[in-house]
Amino acid sequence: MSKTIFISGGASGIGLAAARRFHREGWRIGIGDIDTAGMARVAQELNAFTTPLDVRDAAQWHAALADFVGETGRLDALLNNAGIARYGMFEDITPDESELQVDINLKGVINGVYAALPHLKATPGSRLINVASVAGIVGSPGLAVYSATKHAMRGLSEALDAEFTRHGVAVTCVMPFFVETPILDAGSKGSNRSIRDAIGKAPIYTVNDAAEVIWQAAHGSEREYIVGKAGRQANFARRFMPGRLRKRMKAAFAR
Repeated sequence: MSKTIFISGGASGIGLAAARRFHREGWRIGIGDIDTAGMARVAQELNAFTTPLDVRDAAQWHAALADFVGETGRLDALLNNAGIARYGMFEDITPDESELQVDINLKGVINGVYAALPHLKATPGSRLINVASVAGIVGSPGLAVYSATKHAMRGLSEALDAEFTRHGVAVTCVMPFFVETPILDAGSKGSNRSIRDAIGKAPIYTVNDAAEVIWQAAHGSEREYIVGKAGRQANFARRFMPGRLRKRMKAAFAR
């Protein structure tokens, strides 16, 4: 019987690249997304199970996973991938935009874990994979609330990794640096600038780079995986040169 993975936000970007990576290895793919046209293309390309999914809706989560497992008989991995960003100084981002990021990036993940856990517990060797961000390692100016949600995802993943040991469910967290997806073009209602405008000469990695790390996270023994050399360098700076990193970030935004 083929292994299975369900991916939120899998109709495009990192989620789609991960779907293709797992499909090449013979896994049965399930996709939940609000992009119905994108899901139709994925269903045709990968023979994937697809279902409309707004991750903010707990009932949709439960229905989506019940239908997927009803068809496949198992859930080897859940990839919590759906997420959004709004770029701009904190006071320029509306409360509604901030709330939306919390609802999708954090509450949406929690909804997914609640819905998936019974199915993961019933599948030996299963795994929960949460896609956070390097912004969950180093708080990123211009992405304050986004960074907060990704820090929270890291904390959630760390706690659940310990808790779910008793269920035989492994938990990992994948943290990409900047990846070439539409999220780079995210702005806010109060700003004409996007993440892409702000990052300057910082490296941008491919969705396939991220998908390969997700594949490693589905099979490795580490709790956290970073996508991109620049992300690993940021993590090193946070751990071993925090004062220097803080000074550099404050100086950049003081200008």
